[in-house]
Amino acid sequence: MARGYSYVLRRDYGFAPNPFYGFLTLATCKPKIRSSAQVGDFIIGNAPADFANKLVFMAKVSKIITFNEYWNNEEYACKKPVMNGSLKKLYGDNIYHQLENGEWMQENSHHSNQDGSINTDNLTRDTGTTDHVLIADEFFYFGKSMIDIPAEYTTCIHTGIGHHNLDIEICNGLWDYICKNYEMGLIDLPRQFKNFVRYDGKS
Repeated sequence: MARGYSYVLRRDYGFAPNPFYGFLTLATCKPKIRSSAQVGDFIIGNAPADFANKLVFMAKVSKIITFNEYWNNEEYACKKPVMNGSLKKLYGDNIYHQLENGEWMQENSHHSNQDGSINTDNLTRDTGTTDHVLIADEFFYFGKSMIDIPAEYTTCIHTGIGHHNLDIEICNGLWDYICKNYEMGLIDLPRQFKNFVRYDGKS
């Protein structure tokens, strides 16, 4: 049976998740969610407490693929990082693939070291326990225009570390409310989508 996952999106750069090019992807971070989620599940990201726990995005998982499938399929090439490209390209999340000997490669990206070399902390967290990339064709990404939600759905808002699981009934209710009041897709840019920065995996 489908269910939902809710977590605090503390770092809203457009990388994890990546809401660009018409579909939302969660290809890095949140390994427990990526390892457990199934097609039809909902992923909910809300802002930190400083922003009154507003809703940043809600997505319905439509497909689950491996890192190699993500990397090798031309359909997803648009999400490969281009380090001399636009800010949207710089935050591309299609960064992991394996060599024939099984060694993991991490492309020069938001999750690499400052010199573009492999950041082993990020690589280990992203690939160590799951090989899943979540793809959502149906999503609402409010970004810096994050919204309040009705009181009856506030249990969908997670305020601690990690994530919590949600019953499908309340997810369906929140989804229906959003569908009736907003246009699906990328509604506004991520809150921190201003300059390119690296993530060291420790902060």
